[in-house]
Amino acid sequence: MTLKRSITRLLTFGILLSLNAGFAYAETFYAGAATADLTPGDGVSLDGPISKPGPVRGVHDPLTSRALVLKIGETSVLIVVNDMCLIDREVYDAAKKLVFAKTGIPVNHQLMAATHSHATPRVVRISTRPPDEAYRSLVAERIAQAAVKAFENLVPAKVGFGTFSKPALAACRRSLCKPGSVGANPFGEAGEVIKSVAGRSDAVIGPAGAVDPDFSVLSIQHADGRPLALLGNLSVHYCGGYAGGLVSADYFGCYARRLEEKLSSRDDNAPFVGIMSNATSGDIGSFRRTEGPNPPWSRMEHFGSMLADESIDLLSKITHKIPKSLDVVMAELPLNVRKPNEERIEWATRLLNQPDNNGTHRWSRIYAQEAMQLREYPGRYDVPLQAIRLGEIGIAAAPCEVFSETGLAIKAGSPFKHTMTMELANGYSGYLPSEQQHRWGGYETWPARSSHLEVAAESKIRNELLRLLKQLR
Repeated sequence: MTLKRSITRLLTFGILLSLNAGFAYAETFYAGAATADLTPGDGVSLDGPISKPGPVRGVHDPLTSRALVLKIGETSVLIVVNDMCLIDREVYDAAKKLVFAKTGIPVNHQLMAATHSHATPRVVRISTRPPDEAYRSLVAERIAQAAVKAFENLVPAKVGFGTFSKPALAACRRSLCKPGSVGANPFGEAGEVIKSVAGRSDAVIGPAGAVDPDFSVLSIQHADGRPLALLGNLSVHYCGGYAGGLVSADYFGCYARRLEEKLSSRDDNAPFVGIMSNATSGDIGSFRRTEGPNPPWSRMEHFGSMLADESIDLLSKITHKIPKSLDVVMAELPLNVRKPNEERIEWATRLLNQPDNNGTHRWSRIYAQEAMQLREYPGRYDVPLQAIRLGEIGIAAAPCEVFSETGLAIKAGSPFKHTMTMELANGYSGYLPSEQQHRWGGYETWPARSSHLEVAAESKIRNELLRLLKQLR
């Protein structure tokens, strides 16, 4: 009897330990969210080498840094999405050091990305005007401010994931055309078959790439079910419809504000934060044109609100639970730079020394200037790649303007039940066309600071991101 009682007690104690461990584990997933203002003052440059809207003349809607911190046990992960066209690695690295100093979140556990609104500053050293160093420092400080506040807001939470499909919203902006129908590129070279930005052809065969129609929703709730944060993710470049010189977060900001209007609590101690990130839209243009008038700002409000409302409708179908794992891996992938050869430099020098010569393409002088700038680039540098695991959810992040076909391939090859991608993350490394897209040509392939990685970069980055996802699995 004594032996039986001892065994019974041990079994009972073991069951209680298991139950208690389960309850303890249920309390170990925490999340916190917060925002900080990134809106620039008048005079800050909005210029890029091709898009040249000049300095800031006013603000249509504010720019925001939106941060989400996730924590299980000793592992913390930060995701920050910023209403900015581009942000370079120097600024992100400065922000990450500030975050680490104040929260202890390791630098490699921090994912920071830009949305790619074209009505915001380009916080990179690619501009027709000198970089605004004061604003660059401010952006790093404000990103860190949002992250620290999110860390301070950590509370017990649970997570859910869902998708809905919107295949009719956008299309590939690169059109495959009949051979011989596309004019010479800015370098005077013939033979390209792509009509894209600044391309011309009346002999279009069809789109040169696929569209990712899925809108992904990563939902974070308080333990009691109240909304805490919602991260939307879509492969659409931007919306547009701006008025010159006015700052705007584009549809990314409209989406986030709509969510906050609908889901925010009156409890000031539990702020809800809406977030919209750019997936893989390097070859996807704006939303398709709608019939009727399109006054400035109207389309972004329409599409941002529509996507937010559908995201809210989706919440009722999403099961939220406590994730069993949280982890992150990061790799530095060394890649070559497509630096101009002597012949290209001679061409650029001749053209730039002839003020009345605009070359064979309306952008020839711009690309001559870009060749001279690209000459100063290193021949090779490390590209930061990152993958995050949150339970059955995988997130892959790259610093490029990634084409949708690459994003679709990453999703198809991912070992996770749910996978989302984020571009323009942790730095800026330009467009990422595949080798086939390079052979076809077009704006996104023309060598410049906006498209400078080696021709094989896409396959190398895609394979490395899949390796990182599988390593987490």
